[in-house]
Amino acid sequence: MPATHSALIMLIAGIGVPMLAALNAALGQKLGSPVAAAVILFVVALSTALVVFAVANLTTGASMRGALSAPPHLFLGGSLIAFYVLSITWIAPSFGVGNAVFFVLLGQLISAAIIDHFGLFGATPNPLTATRMAGIAVMGAGVFLTQIAGRG
Repeated sequence: MPATHSALIMLIAGIGVPMLAALNAALGQKLGSPVAAAVILFVVALSTALVVFAVANLTTGASMRGALSAPPHLFLGGSLIAFYVLSITWIAPSFGVGNAVFFVLLGQLISAAIIDHFGLFGATPNPLTATRMAGIAVMGAGVFLTQIAGRG
């Protein structure tokens, strides 16, 4: 897949993150339970993933056979997404969707830089240069300016 297609798909996924936060936070408020909203989100997500898997299985022969032999730490992603959904559903209504998502984004930049720098979890190593650190610092300053200092 060309890099431009990959970039576009990830841009669309990024656009979806604040929408997910706002929609699920609103659902949590309507239900009176952020946890119930998260459960509903995961039921819908599982259903969607199963449909996509079924289609992929038809076209590529995708299989779950390797899951039984995979190292246990590779399954932590499920817990991490549950933590994200539960925390953003709970916190966004009072903290603001913008604040919540900007801090998530800052955390993602820091984590991604560490993962890339050390080549963790099979990632291609990409050293943390002064330029990359400056970019993260600029993002941090942007979070402060747009979300914290901008309230005055």
